[in-house]
Amino acid sequence: MKSFYIKIKSFFHSIEDNIAFYPALLSFLGFNFAMLMLYLEDKGISAFVIEHAPPLVINNADTAKTLLSFLTGGIISIMVFSFSMVMVLLNQASSNFSPRVLPGLISKRNHQYVLGMYLATILYNTFTLVGINPKETDKYQLPGFSVLIGIALTVLCFFSFLYFIHSISKSIQVNSILEGIYSKAKTRMIRLIEKEKKESPSFPDTSDWKEYGSKETGYLQTFAAANLINICKENDLQLKIIPIPGAFVLKEIPIIKASKAIDKELVEEILSNFNFAQGEIVDDNYALAFKQITEIGIKAMSPGINDPGTAINTIDYLTELFAIRLQKNDDTIITNEDKSLIYINTINFSELMYQVMVSYRTYCKHDMTCVQKLFIMIKYLLLQQTNNDHYHNSLISEAKYLYDDATANVENEEDKRRIEQLYKSLPNKRE
Repeated sequence: MKSFYIKIKSFFHSIEDNIAFYPALLSFLGFNFAMLMLYLEDKGISAFVIEHAPPLVINNADTAKTLLSFLTGGIISIMVFSFSMVMVLLNQASSNFSPRVLPGLISKRNHQYVLGMYLATILYNTFTLVGINPKETDKYQLPGFSVLIGIALTVLCFFSFLYFIHSISKSIQVNSILEGIYSKAKTRMIRLIEKEKKESPSFPDTSDWKEYGSKETGYLQTFAAANLINICKENDLQLKIIPIPGAFVLKEIPIIKASKAIDKELVEEILSNFNFAQGEIVDDNYALAFKQITEIGIKAMSPGINDPGTAINTIDYLTELFAIRLQKNDDTIITNEDKSLIYINTINFSELMYQVMVSYRTYCKHDMTCVQKLFIMIKYLLLQQTNNDHYHNSLISEAKYLYDDATANVENEEDKRRIEQLYKSLPNKRE
């Protein structure tokens, strides 16, 4: 039962970022609330309210139907406008920044709640209209209290629309996008670092372990770690997850290694705990944040946009993320009762640093402002404490690559002098 609950929780986590999830959920709640109110009307709730607070209840059927029809039409109009605005802004974000930032924008909870409020109110008002019989003349038979609630929900939708316009306009700004990506990656890395401080396990050599292929195709996002731990304990097993989280996995490509041969049923049970998606989610994989921020910076330096200021902003955010990454080990191992059970293959610091720097060196080596900012970033990172000296060696190597590319592409002697000065100012620089 616990295993089933963990799978459901993991599945819910994988679908809740879908733009239609919360609107559909709130629509369902709106329909059920309408059914509840119709039931309460049969029990005489409107008659009770009329007797104690008559000004709050509409007691004319034609007025109630006209008012609800008018308000429902208004909500449909602003909902269509809201969806249209979302599509336009998403297209703008894709063109100006990077298509990979779209999942983060789409999955914003507050926008989903607003759209869900629209749909829930439309359904509520529609089914409340069904409960109004224009031939009834007895004011106690009209669902006056339900109509009142429909009006209140509609007013709430109008205020939500104003908030939606403000929020969606703000969320499309580059600083807001960068801050969102940075915050998610920072939270994820700090959580992993805190876990590593409690555990410092080792893992055996896996070169002779048997490999088992994936049954699905997609981006490997998350896996139910608690379930895998239980499986390993019950079967005296150790596992290695081969693909880096966030990597695209093809069907039948090896995805796990097991410390001993296991039967087909156990393989299927293990693989059922892996979640795949057709997109990239920073909440599940901090390395995607480096990729997305880098792509925004490189896109800003394209000839069509030519915005060095945005590129410098991305370097600032990357500097802070790399400073946090210096505190994390390259190896990620899940333990239970001091026994290493699962090894997660992750991108190491040197490779992560190289992939980021090679992009900036390729597209920004001719721009002095960006080159200076990159040297400042490397200098800052070299001054940070780390439990792995190899990290600093990687930074020094990247500084040498940047120095070579920049001096080869800058013609002005003053610029070359400044680059030389920045390079020589780096601490612990290898000659």
